[in-house]
Amino acid sequence: MDVLGRLRGLLQERGWSEYRLAQVSGLNESTISNIYRRNTLPTIATLEAICQAFGITLSQFFAEDEMVEMTPDVKELLDAWVPLTSEQKRTVLLVAKSYRKDS
Repeated sequence: MDVLGRLRGLLQERGWSEYRLAQVSGLNESTISNIYRRNTLPTIATLEAICQAFGITLSQFFAEDEMVEMTPDVKELLDAWVPLTSEQKRTVLLVAKSYRKDS
């Protein structure tokens, strides 16, 4: 995986500068810029801080397919989903699908 390319892509998707990423992640701006200038891979701790700033997990960062951002609303929904029975999950899916505009 092209880690630096993935970082660039996430910055572009959000319209963020390296400075903004440093501010949101709590990392030094020099840490972020050195990743690109020296073409080095960030440490796991640095990458975790970057992922937290983007609101994604490390797994999502490394996912090859479409990424779903783990917003507080999505986390709340998933937390509520887990304890449901199979029947309850089917019902919730039917209700959710009935709200979709393209249905």
